[in-house]
Amino acid sequence: MLGVLYEKQHTVPDTYPLSLNSLVAGCNQKTARNPVMEATESDVLVALDSLKAMSLLVEVSGSRVARYEHNLPRGLGVPGQSAALLSTLLLRGPQTAAELRLNAERLHRFADVSSVEAFLDELATKTPARVVKLARAPGARESRWAHLLCGEPALPVYEAHAEGGSGGMDISAGELGTLKADVGRLTDELSTLRAEFDALRRELGLLPAAGGSDAV
Repeated sequence: MLGVLYEKQHTVPDTYPLSLNSLVAGCNQKTARNPVMEATESDVLVALDSLKAMSLLVEVSGSRVARYEHNLPRGLGVPGQSAALLSTLLLRGPQTAAELRLNAERLHRFADVSSVEAFLDELATKTPARVVKLARAPGARESRWAHLLCGEPALPVYEAHAEGGSGGMDISAGELGTLKADVGRLTDELSTLRAEFDALRRELGLLPAAGGSDAV
């Protein structure tokens, strides 16, 4: 909701502040959203009341239709650059600094990735923190960032395993059973090879015959 208001202010200023119908449409937009939502008018009204209580939204009077505008920078005490990053995280989910620079371009044009990282670091050290840097995914070159405006983010499976000390491995019961069967098969093959090797050494006189004695 908050991200939608900030986005539409910059991308469709002629229709801003937004009516309730426009807000519902913006929340349920299929493009540039992660996750895609299916919010009802009732859902949006509940969210509006919550944002009003936190002084993050203002209802504009003087119109036949109620319209709403955000109070994001002032309400959170952040500059416009940080507001653009928070809005992009709200709309598109966790992203790397490079992805944020690209996806936030219509809201604010950052000079480079370093400037994005500087504002993210500032948001992460605020009290309370507004963003968090997530554990790097297996095989990923960069870590992603997530907002904390709705509480702690839900960690993907590989991150939860990594924090639990399993090294990021996620093995199913079926895979575990296959591994155990492979270990058993390899153990049997090793026993057979050892027996054949011992028999060959006996034939070469390197080992006493089976059942023989070395006693004099």
